[in-house]
Amino acid sequence: MGPRQCQVCNQAQSKYKCPSCYLPYCSLVCFKKHKESPCVKPQPSETKATAVSESFVEKPFVADESSEVLQNFQLEAIASSSEIRDALNDEALQELICRIDGSSNAENQLA
Repeated sequence: MGPRQCQVCNQAQSKYKCPSCYLPYCSLVCFKKHKESPCVKPQPSETKATAVSESFVEKPFVADESSEVLQNFQLEAIASSSEIRDALNDEALQELICRIDGSSNAENQLA
C-alpha cells in the first residue's frame, strides 16, 4: 500500500486519517476543514460480517504463563500502530487470522 493523497486539499500526501470516517488528510488545517461537515464511521460490508460470524468458534482463553498475556499499554501501542493497521489490510493476512480465530485447534493452522 503506497502513500495516499490528502482527500481534503488533494495536493499533499496524507499523513493522518480521520478517527471517525478514516478519510486521509495531510495537516491540521485540512482536518479542521474536513470537520466542518459531519462524517460517520463507515459500516463494514455485509459479506465480511457474515463470513466472520459464520466461522466464529467459542473457546476459553487459557494462558500458561502470565508473560503470554499482553498488558494494556502493549495492546494500546499495537492498536495505534499505523504499520500494523496497514498490514491488517492485506487480504491474505485477514484470511489467515480468520482461519486461526475460527479454528478449534489454532496451533494446527500455523503449521
